[in-house]
Amino acid sequence: FRRVLFRSAMPIVALGISHHTAPVTVRERFAFAEAATPDAMRQLRASGVLEEAVILSTCNRVELYAATSGEPRAALTELRRFLLTHHNYTEPLGSELYELAEPHSVEHLFKVAAGLDSMVLGETEILGQLKQAYDLALQHHHTGRRLNKAFQAAFNVAKKIRTETNIQRGSVSVASVAVELAEKIFDTLKGRTVMVIGAGDTSEKTARALLSRGAHSVIVSNRSHDRAEALAQELGGRAVHFDGWHAEFANIDIIISSTSAPHYVLTRQKLTPLLALRHARPLLLIDIAVPRDIEPEVNFLDDVYLYNVDDLQSIADDYLKLRREELAACEGIIREKTKALLNTPPGPPAEPGTKFAFGQEA
Repeated sequence: FRRVLFRSAMPIVALGISHHTAPVTVRERFAFAEAATPDAMRQLRASGVLEEAVILSTCNRVELYAATSGEPRAALTELRRFLLTHHNYTEPLGSELYELAEPHSVEHLFKVAAGLDSMVLGETEILGQLKQAYDLALQHHHTGRRLNKAFQAAFNVAKKIRTETNIQRGSVSVASVAVELAEKIFDTLKGRTVMVIGAGDTSEKTARALLSRGAHSVIVSNRSHDRAEALAQELGGRAVHFDGWHAEFANIDIIISSTSAPHYVLTRQKLTPLLALRHARPLLLIDIAVPRDIEPEVNFLDDVYLYNVDDLQSIADDYLKLRREELAACEGIIREKTKALLNTPPGPPAEPGTKFAFGQEA
C-alpha cells in the first residue's frame, strides 16, 4: 500500500519532440542552448507545478522530464505551455509533441538511455548526452530524489542492455553513419581533405571516423581558436581561424558542421563565389547541427551535396533489420527495471558531480 502511495505522490512525466515525430525544420525551433538550459529549468520549476526537472536537447530530440507532487495531467499541461512559450512557438502542433505519464515516461527514459529510441538503433552517443543533461540539472539543484533515482536507473539499464544483448551490431553512432554517407558520395575517402566546423564531441567523433576510413587530413575551424588548435593537435590535423575557413575551400572535399550557432554558418551567398575555385570537384556537406548550420538552398548549387541529420535516417534504416531481433530482449529488460523502480522508494539524493560505474559515451 505504501508503494502505491509513493508512486502517486511524486509521479514522473515527460514531454518531447523527436525525429520520430517532426522534421528538423520543426525540431530546431525548440532546441535549448546548453548555456541557457539551467535558467530554463529554473523558470520551469518556478511555476510551482513541477518540483524537479531535466531538459535534454540534442540534434534528434528535445525532451523535458519532470517530477510533480500534483496531478500528471496538470504537469504535462505546464510542460507543454512552457516549451511553446519559451520558444515563442505559436503555430499549430498536433502529434509532433508526445506526452507521457508513468509508467510510460519511465520506460521512455530507459529506452532513450539505451539507444532504443534513436535514429540509429542501439547507438551510444545519446547515453553521454543524457548524462550531461542530468549532470547539468544536478549541478544546478533542479533534481531531487525522484529524478535522481530514475536517471541513475536509466544509466544502469543502458549498461545492462549493452552487455547482455547484441543491439549494437553494425554502425552505432551518428558519426559513423555520416562517414558511410561520405563513402556513398566518394568511391573512397583515401586522400580526401575534411574540414570540421565546430569542435564539439560529435564533430570530434566524426573526424576520427573519417580518418580511420582513410581521409588524408583534417582541418578544424571553431569560434574558440584554442579549442580548434587542441582538437587539431589530437587528430594530427591543423586549425584555422573561424573567419578564415573560406581560404581553405578550394582543397576541401567534405565539410562536417556541428556548431551551436543560432543562425546559418554557411549560406548559398557565401559559397557561390567560392565554387569556381574547385573546378567542378564534388563537395559533400554534412550538417549535424540543430538548429541547422547550413542554408538548405546550398543544395541547389552545382556539384554540392548537402545532407542534414534527417537525411542520415535512410542509412540508419539499413541497420534496423540487423537489430530488431534484439528488441524483444531489450524491452523485456526495460519492463522489468521500470516495474522495479516504480515499486521501490527512492534512495538518498545524488551529490553533484556523481560519477557512475561506466564512462561517458559521447
